[in-house]
Amino acid sequence: MKLALQLYSIREQMEADFFGTLKQVKEMGYEGCEFAGLYGNNPTTIKNECEKIGITPISAHVTYDELISDTEKAVKDYKEIGCKYIVVPYLPENLRYGTEKYPEVVSNIKKIGQVCKDNGIVLLYHNHDFEFEKNEAGEYVLDALYNEVNADLLQTEIDTCWVKVSGVDPCDYIRKYTGRAPVVHLKDFVGQKNDNMYELIGIEAKKAEKKENFEFRPLGKGVQDFPSIIAAAKDAGASWVIAEQDNPSMGLSRMESAKISIEYISKVGL
Repeated sequence: MKLALQLYSIREQMEADFFGTLKQVKEMGYEGCEFAGLYGNNPTTIKNECEKIGITPISAHVTYDELISDTEKAVKDYKEIGCKYIVVPYLPENLRYGTEKYPEVVSNIKKIGQVCKDNGIVLLYHNHDFEFEKNEAGEYVLDALYNEVNADLLQTEIDTCWVKVSGVDPCDYIRKYTGRAPVVHLKDFVGQKNDNMYELIGIEAKKAEKKENFEFRPLGKGVQDFPSIIAAAKDAGASWVIAEQDNPSMGLSRMESAKISIEYISKVGL
């Protein structure tokens, strides 16, 4: 397996100096990157600069709205960059399981997956914690999605932080999708599930009493058992693991956090 960085982790730096920051990521030792926006840069230019830098553009988080508004363009842009995977990163509350619009979402994911397949790209879905609610049949909503959409149109990008936050063993869940888990997110944290977690990713700020302070941490600085998670990812057939930290903590900057994460993984080994 190889290690990439989810560039959302350093989004302020990417916005300020896209290519200079990519070069710094490569110099830290990351072999690949996962995009979270192109900040107005041309796909061909990104492809050429990645080749010069020597970093692999492995995947991209692309919003559901962008994917459905012009599927062909979105897919072809990331194909031009050289991405092997496009990821649905998040579904807002009004589009999730149990809502009136959810059947349309599933239908659209199938259509997006087909366009990706036709272009030699694999569509992935990136989970949070809310997909680990159970449906009427007693199965996780996330499992229901993967049961409804064939594996040739949709595979997994399991985010190990949100799996554990949900009370599910990340290792067991990764192995459950052996052969369908080409990319796995490594993310560390401390604290417990509470209604304010999503403030930290800028999505669902809610006023509620916190059970315990929740914060994202560099890899190796939180509660996750990454040697076991990495072993599970290997068993599942993953090609890439991706370090992600939505927001910095411990008084560290975003770039310092990314550096600590790769230093930790270098010691643990892939």
